[in-house]
Amino acid sequence: MPEVPPRVSDPKPKPASGRWRLVWLLIFAAAAAAAYYEWPKIQAFQTSTTPKKSGGKKNRDSGGVVSIVAAKAQRGNIPVYDTALGAVTPIYTVTVKSRVDGQLMNIHFKEGEMVNQDDALIEIDTRPYQAALDQANGQLARDQALLKNAQIDLARYKVLVTQQAIPEQQLATQDALVAQYEGTIKSDQAAVDTAKLNLVYCHIGSPITGLVGLRLVDPGNIVHAADTNGLVVITQMDPISVIFTLAEDQLPAVFEKRNAGQHLMAEAWDRDLKNKLGQGTLQTIDNQIDPTTGTLKLRADFANKDGKLFPSQFVNIRLLVENKYGVTLAPSGAIQRNTQGAYVWLVNPDKTVNVRPVTIGTTEGELTEISAGLKAGDEIVTVGVDKLQDGSKVNAEVPGKKSSRAKS
Repeated sequence: MPEVPPRVSDPKPKPASGRWRLVWLLIFAAAAAAAYYEWPKIQAFQTSTTPKKSGGKKNRDSGGVVSIVAAKAQRGNIPVYDTALGAVTPIYTVTVKSRVDGQLMNIHFKEGEMVNQDDALIEIDTRPYQAALDQANGQLARDQALLKNAQIDLARYKVLVTQQAIPEQQLATQDALVAQYEGTIKSDQAAVDTAKLNLVYCHIGSPITGLVGLRLVDPGNIVHAADTNGLVVITQMDPISVIFTLAEDQLPAVFEKRNAGQHLMAEAWDRDLKNKLGQGTLQTIDNQIDPTTGTLKLRADFANKDGKLFPSQFVNIRLLVENKYGVTLAPSGAIQRNTQGAYVWLVNPDKTVNVRPVTIGTTEGELTEISAGLKAGDEIVTVGVDKLQDGSKVNAEVPGKKSSRAKS
């Protein structure tokens, strides 16, 4: 019999180890990513649920008593100011110009220095005008001699006419000649005076006392009386003024005081209202309201010996329009506000607090006028209001007064 070849069994499939390895790797990566993004939330939850250890000073004293700082409302006076933005404006600003033509020879000032009225500033070449003066004097002397001779002839002709030695026509002609020379003398005298005045104009002095600006011409230049640009600008610094505007609804109080003859005090403060620059008085009120803005311009004058106010500087003006006397005043820091209005925390005699609605008036600095809701002597909370509830027991510390501790 022929041999039958042995039966070969089918090979067993190999486990897909590589595929499972990839699956497990993906599962591990997903778990790691989830842990990475969720871990901060878990920490936050643990932190929020873990009770905190108390440390430092407690907000409340033992027994639930709240420590606060209080102050007493008091009766006093408070000023009422109108505030406005203004610009420092010199009372006088002069652009010095030449009144004659000529070469600029000398400058007798330094830029940025203070000069007094009539101090020498600039000198223009005087030689052409000195020559003109000499010529005018010579013409005057010549015409004066002619006038004197004509007057002598006139006196002689008057005698000869009485003797009928000359006709009266000749006397009349001589009389007219004398009058002609007298007119010429007046014209010559005017020419002399003009030449002298031109010599004076060659020496330019300061018309006012003030601060000299940068010079606009240099020595050696030819200047003309018709030049549009000046030689130098001088600005008066002391006193100086501030022009500011007030809204038309603020004007009645100002007009009332002005019409009563009162001089309203004005204060100039810097841009941040931190530094007081000067104190002056209201001097002038413009004669019409600007219809586009509904405001009126006013001018206040200030002494400026220390130079704190400078031309074109922007300042804040506080115009004192009224003084309120004998009103109830409270610290501004004690005033709280909500949707219903202003209120304070009132400290009662039994050392509890409650909310007291108030009506506020004028606020000036750290004090506020209380029109209604408080009376002088009432204690109100200034520090610690964030820890209070209506009826809370408090331990009130009043500056200048011994602390009074409430019993629980």
